[in-house]
This record gives sequence, C-alpha cells and structure tokens, in this order.
Amino acid sequence: MVRDRWHFTSPPFAGGAEPATFHTGGPQEEALARLEWLVEERQRCALVVGVEGAGKSHLGSMLSRRLGGMGCEVAALSLLGLGEADWLELLLARLPLDPPARGEAIRPWLKLEDRLRENTLMERTTVLVFDDADHAPATVLEGITRLVVASEPLFARTLVVIAATPAGVARLPIPLCQRAAVRIELVPWDEADVARFIAGALDRVGAEPALFSPEAVATLTRFTGGLPAMVCRVARLAIVAAAADGLDRVDAATVERTWRDLLPDQGIATAPSAGVITDVELPANPRMRSVRRLGD
Repeated sequence: MVRDRWHFTSPPFAGGAEPATFHTGGPQEEALARLEWLVEERQRCALVVGVEGAGKSHLGSMLSRRLGGMGCEVAALSLLGLGEADWLELLLARLPLDPPARGEAIRPWLKLEDRLRENTLMERTTVLVFDDADHAPATVLEGITRLVVASEPLFARTLVVIAATPAGVARLPIPLCQRAAVRIELVPWDEADVARFIAGALDRVGAEPALFSPEAVATLTRFTGGLPAMVCRVARLAIVAAAADGLDRVDAATVERTWRDLLPDQGIATAPSAGVITDVELPANPRMRSVRRLGD
C-alpha cells in the first residue's frame, strides 16, 4: 500500500544500522570528528555516553567506514547478553585474522594480543568498539580495562571505544573511566537534524523529500524528543497512517496521532540529557571540527 502510493524503491525508514542508511546529524558528526582526533593523537580510550535510542549502535557501525578510510582496523561488538567466555571469541571473529593465526592452538587472549602487536608494528591503529558496555559482566569489563591500562608499548596504537548509557556509566570500572581521554555525549537531534534525516531517507528511495510537511517535522521532533530511534519508528508508522488515510503528504496531525497510538500512556517525550559522570569526571574537549577549521 505504502510503496504503491508513493512509489518507494525500498522502505525509507527501515531502522537498520547499515552505514548506507546512517544519517550523520550534528551530534553524530561531532562524535565521529572527535574519534578521528583520538586516532590521530594515538589515545587509548574514549567513552561514548547516550540514552537509549540516541544512536550509539549506529555510530559504532559507521566507525568502520569512517576510520577504515584512515587506515584503521575496526572491530565492533555489542556486549549485551554475552557471557564471560564469549566476548573474546566473538571479538576475534570480527578481526581479519589469516587462517593460520585463527587456527593457532593458543588462548584467545594471546591471539588478540598478537593481532594488536602486529598492527602496531605495521603502524596501523586498531579500534575496538564495545557497545552496551554497561550490560557486560564484571570479568569482561576487567579484560577491556586491561587492554586500556596495560603498559605494553606494542598496544600504543590501540583505541578502545566504550559506549554506555548515563545511568550505566557507574557500572564501569573506575580505572577504565579515568583512562578515557574524552567523554563524547551523544545528544538528541534538533529539528534541523530531523528535517535532514527525513529528506535524505525519502530521497534515497526515490520519494519526494518534502513528503513530510514542515509542521509534521516539527511535531515529530517535539514528540520524540529528537531521539533517532524513536524518530525513525514514528516516521515509519506515520507514512503508513498517511497512506491509509489517502493523504498526499504526512501532516502534523498524522504524526501526533501516530505517536499517541504508539505510546498512548505517555505525553510529549522529553529526551533526557546525555548525563554527567559524577564519580569520575572526564575532560570535555572543544569541538573538534571547529579546531580543525582553525588549523586549515
């Protein structure tokens, strides 16, 4: 019904984490710029903090493309639901080990150390991204902390990126937080970011970028609080509702009705701030993109 009405080539708001559908809004662009800076400065650890739905997982999926273009080897792993014995094997599966190295009869930790040393000797940065770190078992967090605090010089070109919610930061080991060079707060989108996301997603599937009225975009931003996951979800259902009603475009009333049907017991969303670490305060770096422009 939806494709027939607006002739989409594919669903515009599928909600996947593929780099091709990733929208680099202002917060995401700033986060990527800071991570690029950390690679250039050969830092060992970064902490990405954002509420559920702020786009931490999407950011992790984009790092392979962005930092891979800088010659980095990137492996991303969600720690949600993993057991103590699973994370190293799953992490190694995401690294491009050659068959002899993968088949070596040595412990997984030694395989990981060998790969990090190999990349360091080749002057190639290894970026290990751990999403949902606040859901990981304590022993897993101890292993990740070891990667960050180890004095082994051949780990010097390893950057560990930890993603967690503001409430979950308190579960992270204090030494891990203390070694983080910067805290990157992934804040919600503003109305301009939402408008660019909607227009870009529609244009990618061959639809009219102005299919959502300006009032609809403003309402979408206001009710979802600018959280990317919720923006995508409500936009997808609003498209269906508008098609079912025979509308020529998605208006503000349709967006509001979709939101209230989706979450009938909630009022307008007020996206919480990315949070502040109270036990361990990390340095707040200046905006990296601004710094780069000054140096050009």
